[in-house]
Amino acid sequence: MDYRRSGLETLEVARKAVEIASSKQATDIVLLDMQGLCSFADYFVICSGESERQIKTICEEIGHTLKQNGVLPHHIEGQTDTGWLLIDFGDVIVHVFTPLERQHYQLEELWHQANTLVRIQ
Repeated sequence: MDYRRSGLETLEVARKAVEIASSKQATDIVLLDMQGLCSFADYFVICSGESERQIKTICEEIGHTLKQNGVLPHHIEGQTDTGWLLIDFGDVIVHVFTPLERQHYQLEELWHQANTLVRIQ
């Protein structure tokens, strides 16, 4: 996706999502560089929220703030009660998990070849 119309480059969108997640007290935030490893995204942002309410808040704030910057999601998948919400911004995909679901899906392990650009414990 061409984010330049919004004034943001793809990596800036990913970093902004990390910043927003951190501001909403998400835990274990990771930004993975997926370029050359997958065909559907350049970056994954993966983080955890401790409750359904926190997961919802993290996702809503990411969506709201990026929308203010002209970046709209293609779609959102999941429900807070499943423990995993995904926001697809095209080249940037944001995953917000409960710790239990994150451990179950192990996306960092699945995509272990990706370069970790940011890790906030």
